Amino acid sequence: MKKMKKLYQLTTLLIALLISHSISAQQWNNVGNAGFSAGTTDDNDMAIDGNDTPYVVYQDNVNSNKATVMKFNGSAWETVGSAGFSSSSVSYTSIAINSSGTPYVVYQDYTSTYKATVMKFNGTTWVTVGNAGFSAGTVSSTRIAISSSGTPYVFYKDYGNSQKATVMKFNGTAWETVGSAGFSAGTANDIDIAINSSGTPYVVYRDGGNSSKATVMKFNGTAWETVGSVGFSADQAHFNNIVINSSDIPYVVYQDYGNSFKATVMKFNGTTWETVGSAGFSTGSSYYTSIAINSSDIPYMGYSNSNNSFKASVMKFNGTAWETVGNTGFSAGGTYYNSIVINSSDELYVGYRDGGNSDKATVMKYGTSNPSIPLSDWALYSGIFLIIGFVVIRYLKDMV
Repeated sequence: MKKMKKLYQLTTLLIALLISHSISAQQWNNVGNAGFSAGTTDDNDMAIDGNDTPYVVYQDNVNSNKATVMKFNGSAWETVGSAGFSSSSVSYTSIAINSSGTPYVVYQDYTSTYKATVMKFNGTTWVTVGNAGFSAGTVSSTRIAISSSGTPYVFYKDYGNSQKATVMKFNGTAWETVGSAGFSAGTANDIDIAINSSGTPYVVYRDGGNSSKATVMKFNGTAWETVGSVGFSADQAHFNNIVINSSDIPYVVYQDYGNSFKATVMKFNGTTWETVGSAGFSTGSSYYTSIAINSSDIPYMGYSNSNNSFKASVMKFNGTAWETVGNTGFSAGGTYYNSIVINSSDELYVGYRDGGNSDKATVMKYGTSNPSIPLSDWALYSGIFLIIGFVVIRYLKDMV
C-alpha cells in the first residue's frame, strides 16, 4: 500500500510538471504555413471577421502587382475569389469586413490614373463598389473602415487637394465626400481611420501643417474638428495607427521622433491627449506600428523592432507599464507592413511581409488555448513520459 501511494505521488508530480510546462508554453505560432502567399507581397493589411476568420490583402507581385485577398479556413490559407482580382496593378491596399462578413478592400488603382477604387467580395467574385477611380484626383495611403451600420469610409492623401486629407463614404449608390475635401491644415501622411460606436469617423495623420506631428480629427456631422490639440505629439509622428475602445476613447500609436524613434501610445481623455505608460517604451526603434484593443480594453501594440533585426514584437499595457507579449523579435526575419488584430476570444494575430520567408505573407498567433508544442519541447515531454513509464514498471515489478 505504501509503494502504491508513493507511485501515485510520484506519477502525479511528473504529470503536473508536464501540464504546467504545457500551460506556460504560450508563444507565437504560425497560422497555417509561414510565407503562404504565392510570391512576394507589399502593402499587407489584415482584418478579422465575426467568425474569427483572419483575412489578409496585399499587392501580389506574382500576379502583376494586382490585389489578392486570402483567408485562413482553419487548416490552410485559401484565396478569396481569384488571385489578382483587380483590373490592374494596385498600391496601398487596405481591408475591412462588415458585420455580415463581407470583405471590402480599397487601393490606389493604376487603371484609373492612380485614383481610389473599392471592391467587395459578393460570395462568388469581387465587384466594384460604386465607380472605379471615384476620387477627385490621384491618391495615396488609402485606408478603409466600416461603421457598425455597414457604411464603408475611405481615407486618403488627396493629390487633387494639395495632398491634404480627404474622407469619402459610400451612400449606397455613389461615393460622397464627408465634410470638405482636403480638410487638414497641410499635407497628410502616415494616415489611418477608425469609427466609433456611434458611427463617428476619426482620422490620425502626420500633419504637414503642424511640424509633421500627430493630429487627430473627427467628423461632427457637419465638419471636421480637431480632437484635442493639433500636433499633440512631442515631435514628428510616423507609422500612425488609431483604434477606439469600448468606451469610445481613441488611442493612437506612432514612431516617436521625440523619443529616439521608439513607440509611443497616447489616448484622448476627453480634454487632452495623455501618454499611456511611458513615451518611447519600445525596446528599440519602432517601424510599422499597429494597435489593437481587447474586450477588456487592454491595448496591444505590434511593431518591427530595430533592436532585433527588425523582427516582429508585440507589447501590451498592463495598467502601469508596457510589457512584452511572448518573445521579443519572434518572427523568422525582418517584417514590413505589420498589422495586429484581436479576435472575439482575445487571441492576438500579427500579419506582415516576412523577410524570413522570401518576403511572402505570414500571419502568427499568440496561443492562449491549445498551444502548439515546438519540436524542441517534444524531447522534454518524451523524457517525462519515459520517466513515468520507468517508475510504473519498476514499482509493478517490486510489487510482484
